[in-house]
Amino acid sequence: MAKVIVIGGGPGGMMAAIQAADKHEVVLIEKNEKLGKKLYITGKGRCNVTNNKDIGDFFEYIPGNPEFLYSSLYTYTNIDVMNFFEDLGVKLKVERGDRVFPESDKSSDILRALEKELNRKGVKVLLNEEILEILECNKSLVGVKTNKSKIIKGDYFILATGGVSYPQTGSNGKGHEISKLLGHNITELKPSLVPIEIEEEWIKELQGLSLKNVEIILKNSKGRKIFSEFGEMLFTHFGISGPIILSCSRFINTGEKFSVTINLKPALSSEELDKRIQKDFMKFINKDFKNSLDELLPSKLIPIIIKLSGISENKKVNSITKEERKNLVQVIQGLELTVKRLRPIAEAIVTSGGVDVKEVDPSTMKSRKINNLYFAGELLDIDAYTGGYNIQIAFSTGYIAGTMVGEK
Repeated sequence: MAKVIVIGGGPGGMMAAIQAADKHEVVLIEKNEKLGKKLYITGKGRCNVTNNKDIGDFFEYIPGNPEFLYSSLYTYTNIDVMNFFEDLGVKLKVERGDRVFPESDKSSDILRALEKELNRKGVKVLLNEEILEILECNKSLVGVKTNKSKIIKGDYFILATGGVSYPQTGSNGKGHEISKLLGHNITELKPSLVPIEIEEEWIKELQGLSLKNVEIILKNSKGRKIFSEFGEMLFTHFGISGPIILSCSRFINTGEKFSVTINLKPALSSEELDKRIQKDFMKFINKDFKNSLDELLPSKLIPIIIKLSGISENKKVNSITKEERKNLVQVIQGLELTVKRLRPIAEAIVTSGGVDVKEVDPSTMKSRKINNLYFAGELLDIDAYTGGYNIQIAFSTGYIAGTMVGEK
């Protein structure tokens, strides 16, 4: 029986180890004191384990090399992932945006199920064990040297060490370093799905405000629309965050100028919004402008909108002109923010960039450079939006690597 060494105990590594154990002796090496540290914190501790959309629709949500993933996602689909956990006793539920979570809302249930299956399959798990050196001979790996001063020999190796985001969970770029030493090209590592810092000082006044059902549009310095999305966002002390902002961040390049425009009322045309404002003005006809927007906007946002509209806050609503009302509509449906920069890569949910997928066989996850090396998960130059897609990719690539390892 061949011996498979899996390096990295995240979702990709655990799935690879579980599948490889059907045919091989498997050792899973994890540098942390426990498996799945990053998995544990995903979905705000609830673990958004996959998405319930048709698997063919997934590729719209994968900006990072989607074509590379056709084989793995169609071989091991979201339905397979859901069946896998349901069969292990984890009941799942589908929420808004087709996101799939454990019914208990506890990521620990997902981790426990994976650990239970690793144990059932006889996988030897080594915790607190960090890879210091990879031993290579004639374009094949023969073993790894760890921080515990021992050499672990193997016949096949699966690298699943993750990206460089959330380094406190163990994703410190070691896998990229190893891959580069073995002759693989590493594409530029950038933050993907990360909050955005904003230039405007007034943004700090909105800290903690969450908005639902808004639309954002990302534009470059030439005013060209790069990305748009509808959904939830959040104001922070430095700028903006939340689901649609994280997806937007994927399209912001360092060194270029970008702006984000927020439409606070995307369900209404400008004419409809104007009529709505007139209706509110009639209701508060003898009040000051500052006291007329309570039914239209969140209270925290009102002083900002008033300031940007150019209308005096003490002006009586019955004396506001049609032109002033038009400006107000434009501000509400076109709140423009100047992008300062992305937050650091350490704060990103996933890493964009990694092992060049041109150097990996998509149907087996096998390296085209090293005879007995396979890859899985975020270590590769693949990334997706929020919504369970990234974890599905980790499970799918891990499944392929685990089932194909050692195959001729």
